[in-house]
Amino acid sequence: MSLTYTAGSLVAARGREWVVLPESAPDMLVLRPLGGSEDDIAAVFPTFEEVRPAEFAAPSPDDLGDQRAAGLLRTALRIGFRSGAGPFRSLASIAVEPRAYQLVPLLMALRQRTVRLLISDDVGIGKTVEAGLIAKELLAQGEATRLAVLCSPALAEQWQGELREKFGIDAELVLASTVSRLERNLELGQSLFDRHPFTIISTDFIKSTRHREDFVKHCPDLVIVDEAHTCVAADDPAQGGASSATNQLRYELLRKVSADADRHLLLLTATPHSGKESAFRNLLGLVRPELATLDLETPAGRAKLAEHFVARKRADVRDYLTKEDGLADDSLAERTAFPSDRWTKDEPYKLTPAYRALLDDAIAYAADRVHAAGEQGKREARIAWWSVIALLRSMVSSPAAAAQTLKTRSESATARTAHEADALGAPVAADSADNDRLEGMDVAPGAAESEDAGARLLELAERAEQLMGPAEDAKLKALTRHLKGLIADGYNPIVFCRYIPTADYLADQLDGKLGKKTRIAAVTGTLSPQQRLERIEQLGAEEADDPAVRRVLIATDCLSEGVNLQHHFDAVVHYDLAWNPTRHDQREGRVDRYGQKRDQVRVITMYGEDNGIDGKVLEVLFKKHRQIKKDLGISVSVPDETASGVTDAVVEWLLLHGRQGSQESLFEMDAHQESFDRIEREWTSAAEREKTSRSKYAQRAIHPEEVAREVAAVRAALGGAEEVREFTLEALRDLDALIRDPRDGSGDFTAQVGGTPAGLRDALAATLGNRLVEEDRAIPFRTTPAIGRGEAALVRTDPAIGAVASYVLDSALDAKALGPRPARRCGVVTTDAVSVRTTLLLVRYRFHLTLPSRTGERQVVAEDARLLAYEGLPQRARWLDDDAAAALLGACATANTHELAARNAITRALDGLPGLADHLTEYGTRLAAELDASHRRVRKANEEIVRGLKVVPQEPADVLGVYVYVPPAAPAASTVSGAEA
Repeated sequence: MSLTYTAGSLVAARGREWVVLPESAPDMLVLRPLGGSEDDIAAVFPTFEEVRPAEFAAPSPDDLGDQRAAGLLRTALRIGFRSGAGPFRSLASIAVEPRAYQLVPLLMALRQRTVRLLISDDVGIGKTVEAGLIAKELLAQGEATRLAVLCSPALAEQWQGELREKFGIDAELVLASTVSRLERNLELGQSLFDRHPFTIISTDFIKSTRHREDFVKHCPDLVIVDEAHTCVAADDPAQGGASSATNQLRYELLRKVSADADRHLLLLTATPHSGKESAFRNLLGLVRPELATLDLETPAGRAKLAEHFVARKRADVRDYLTKEDGLADDSLAERTAFPSDRWTKDEPYKLTPAYRALLDDAIAYAADRVHAAGEQGKREARIAWWSVIALLRSMVSSPAAAAQTLKTRSESATARTAHEADALGAPVAADSADNDRLEGMDVAPGAAESEDAGARLLELAERAEQLMGPAEDAKLKALTRHLKGLIADGYNPIVFCRYIPTADYLADQLDGKLGKKTRIAAVTGTLSPQQRLERIEQLGAEEADDPAVRRVLIATDCLSEGVNLQHHFDAVVHYDLAWNPTRHDQREGRVDRYGQKRDQVRVITMYGEDNGIDGKVLEVLFKKHRQIKKDLGISVSVPDETASGVTDAVVEWLLLHGRQGSQESLFEMDAHQESFDRIEREWTSAAEREKTSRSKYAQRAIHPEEVAREVAAVRAALGGAEEVREFTLEALRDLDALIRDPRDGSGDFTAQVGGTPAGLRDALAATLGNRLVEEDRAIPFRTTPAIGRGEAALVRTDPAIGAVASYVLDSALDAKALGPRPARRCGVVTTDAVSVRTTLLLVRYRFHLTLPSRTGERQVVAEDARLLAYEGLPQRARWLDDDAAAALLGACATANTHELAARNAITRALDGLPGLADHLTEYGTRLAAELDASHRRVRKANEEIVRGLKVVPQEPADVLGVYVYVPPAAPAASTVSGAEA
């Protein structure tokens, strides 16, 4: 007759111990190994396999460890946990340790039945991580079953990597280049959005009618929209006219997606407002329809918005959970290492005589074309205008871009109307702040208005080609000087260009000019998004072990948005001045963000002092932009109408007066004074509105005290990244691995494991590759979760770290195991950290959780490891608080321990364990009550979700380790080596 086992009880089967899960039935047990993950769950049939109750044996007094035994055993145990008992079900199974401030959106989400959030934290704070935390938690709780991320195609691979490496979510890319392959594998009538539960979808691809309707019909129950501001537009005449056709298509798509009131929706953008009230209202309407018409001038209206909207600047989170946030002390204070400042400098250059002559002739040609076209009609005038803009921009970019443009037909030349000419010409020639379609925008624009460039243009093109090289290209010569200065100071710069020919030209000209230890690569729109990332990684990995090697990346604006470059680069050179300062913010934001190791990022902006264009753009647009940022403390996107109004005036004046005449101040020209005054007022007004909105809608839904409470609970249950690193380093050393720790501040180290026990080598070979282990190669252990093949990440979820922890735990529990055993279940330490005999217990608790959700109740068995300590003898134990117990792990042996005294001390402690059972049970009951309160606290705004919640401790608790700390006594003649200092 087979026994009936309750959920949470321990059984022995297949040579190991298991926890019985709630899904079990009398004839089939669903089991998870002690300390194992969801991937290790197995079904066992008691009728056909031997299953017996398992009792956790007490530690043996014959198996003593040293002063580090307790800490190693506790960490090994905690690394194995994949199902924590706290309210955050996913934190034990992710490969990133979130910053405390990144938990705020998660706490906001867990208080909503259907999650609807607009996350608008500043560039570089970590919106992707915040969205990934919410997604992983909703999936872990069963609140969501499928996920779609909508983003630009250029960012799709990056999103895929972030979700896979940090959150264990393996998402399929749905792009124009992959959809044919995906659809070939579908069954008849099946949607690819049903076939693949987790997808990352290009917003450009999904806007087509066929795919849009299929997506809406089979849309997942959780949708994340990146760069959500590109899916709405200002639609009132006072703020920019009607929405663009592209934005309108995306807006209609999201309106249909958000119409399902039960669908979770996360909108991400660093620029939700930017002074455009109607666009902001449209964005809020996607979150909740009622938010679009909310009176945000009233406290009640702002309080309602605060439930769904979070927007913080770096200054808000640089120092978090401090006394300034209203906390009693700084014990949980977290200081995030954003670069403290940007070192910026505008560097002028002057054209050589030959280049000046070429530019003057190009300006004269442009003036003639605009004048002649103006007499032919509006369409011809607009075509000529955009051709001239293209010519002048490429001319001041580089001789290579100029030559290409002069020989290429203008985009706008095919237009049938003036409106169509603007639609074709503007994206290529301008630098829109709202234009997220950066693909294809770095090609050199055309200046010719027919298939065959005229003789005058061809003659200019030939002259441009002759000016290539530092002898006649003063801009290139100046760049070389600036790069040498940055490299000499230890920087790795990115050089941003406007056009592909310029980037290729610079890569060719700079090759071999910046020193033997400098590596150069170019990334442009000629590469696919995946190829761009691969080239960047190749450049970053090239001779990475040589600290003298410097890297220079030359890139177009295909990398100016979304792609994270802070791990390899720390300086930016704007080789081509953009015609909108927002584009410079985007470029600089690629390196000036969280994760940048440099405290100061350097930025150099190059501009032509005498080319008639750059100086005016810098004076009017950039200096105003910087002044607003300095005055208000925020960066305000420059309205496209403002930027284009300024640059149009610059070009008009240049064509009328030539390069020399343009050296006068534009603001001194009566003809332009009124329009510039209006631009000044509009921009200042937009900036004030942005500052007001940031202050008015600041995140107030979650108080720092609430975050502090949950952060403390998470750290107590799971530990932190530094604990994982120290554990891995100590354990591998004790297991006879050869460690090389460069102590260079990175936290990385390497290990050769050829000398470690066979069981560990086998486990590591299964995760890192047989050849790597068999040939005893150095295995890199890195602090970043983004690792290559054959490397291990120093995070609790990495399989290699899990293998080390599992071996340490298993060898500690098996006193007969051969070879080195870093952790032991018992220890006696003589230390001046205590004044009376103190005993530390490592106790494992199991809890039976009933978790209500939108889809019904879930039964879960979770584990937790706790340290309990008491002073004196077991019969008269004086129990210490949790902090005092944890502090004993850092106690160092200050004297050897007499062998007989050690045995007597540990035997007495072990014999006293039965008398401590009532306290351990009481502690477990108290811990269950705390966990119950924590679940309810996190979800306090949602009574429906907490109704029916239960947390019940499973008895008895398992005492894994017993460690006795005794105050120093007289030196002993004989000692126990395992208990020595």
